[in-house]
Amino acid sequence: MSLRRISPLTFGFLGPALIVASVFFLLPVLLTAVFSFTSMSTSTGIMGGEYLLTETQVKRLAEQGAISPATAETLTSASYWVTESALARFAAGYGAGRAEALAASHLGQSIPTRREMERLLKDLPRDPIRSTAERKAAADLFATSVLDRRLPDATAMRESLMPLNLADAEVERLTAEAYTGWHWTTDNFSLLGQLPSTLRYAMNTALYVVLTLAFNVGFGLFLAISTFYLPGALANTFRAIWFLPRILPPVLYVLMWRWFTADQGFISSMLGPFGYAPRNWMVDSATNAWLSIVLINGFVGASLGMILFSSALKAIPTAMLHASEVDGANRWQQVRWIILPQLRWPILFVTCYQTLSLLTSFEYILLATDGGPGRQTEVWSLAAYHTALSNYGGNLEYGLGAAYALALVVIGLVLSAVYLRLFNFAELVSKPRIEQ
Repeated sequence: MSLRRISPLTFGFLGPALIVASVFFLLPVLLTAVFSFTSMSTSTGIMGGEYLLTETQVKRLAEQGAISPATAETLTSASYWVTESALARFAAGYGAGRAEALAASHLGQSIPTRREMERLLKDLPRDPIRSTAERKAAADLFATSVLDRRLPDATAMRESLMPLNLADAEVERLTAEAYTGWHWTTDNFSLLGQLPSTLRYAMNTALYVVLTLAFNVGFGLFLAISTFYLPGALANTFRAIWFLPRILPPVLYVLMWRWFTADQGFISSMLGPFGYAPRNWMVDSATNAWLSIVLINGFVGASLGMILFSSALKAIPTAMLHASEVDGANRWQQVRWIILPQLRWPILFVTCYQTLSLLTSFEYILLATDGGPGRQTEVWSLAAYHTALSNYGGNLEYGLGAAYALALVVIGLVLSAVYLRLFNFAELVSKPRIEQ
């Protein structure tokens, strides 16, 4: 259909769908990609940052050769200079008479410590400053050290360095180092390649997806085929029972599993009379934790597959099954040669959907084991959550967490292409070759 044959009404119906797809699907992916190339974290803020230079930063720059040792010594040695610009600020706040008296005796001189600068202000020959709080505030007007002082922008940072007569290159390097906000960088992806935990999270994710996917698709297919041969009412009853994990809230569902596996739960209570000591069967070992996670997620995914496969089975012409029975086919032969070939498209959909869902979902793992014991069940998506939104170090690293998430987006796209190729998507959606 050409664009000229599409009516404006069609665009009117498609408009809301395109807006929803853009806002809720494309925009989050775009923002994730943008954030992954930043150093954004709770320490930098989202909207920007201040300028704060510390002694540790100065020493590191000196070791790297970015600034000279003399500059580092000047910066780390706090001093107070009685300059004309400082006197002008002092006169505006504390009076011209005091400024003239100070200029007459100390203009151009360096005062090595705050204590001496405050004593000088206290001993002014004309109208000395008696208040301790006022002396401290006045002394700050003559401070030349920029260490541990929060400045609002780069201009203020450069102005604070001007009295030190530093080279322009050093001023720019110090200004860039002092910035506490986020900046554009590719370090997040370099860090992913260097962290030892990256490979462990990737292996955990592969193990989680493969085991759970096999359970989801295989058990869902088994339930659908098993109930297909049952009477209608009985089959619907079994399907309703197996669908319960899907409709239960995840918190309630996992709480049931916690009660089932807790040290005072169902399993321990049943095995206690046989001499088994109570223990938490969910997190007492990595093997049990993985078994719990696969079963928790598996029953939820299997229920979805069961419903979709059951619906697809009803579309199979009963004449084909009756004809196969006349030819002497048993149940297994019907499944092998009639049912499974007819379910290629539903299996493709469930496999793709469950793979992408398992790659990005982590709520059941978070509620059940939170990645434990000892990060043995920490998958990639859960690592992204912990890094960006809930880590134990206190500094939430939004940029690094977004890099984790962006990697999942790329992996999902690659797997989708592989599945479409493996199941021959072009043939599945082609027009049926039936004689008219």
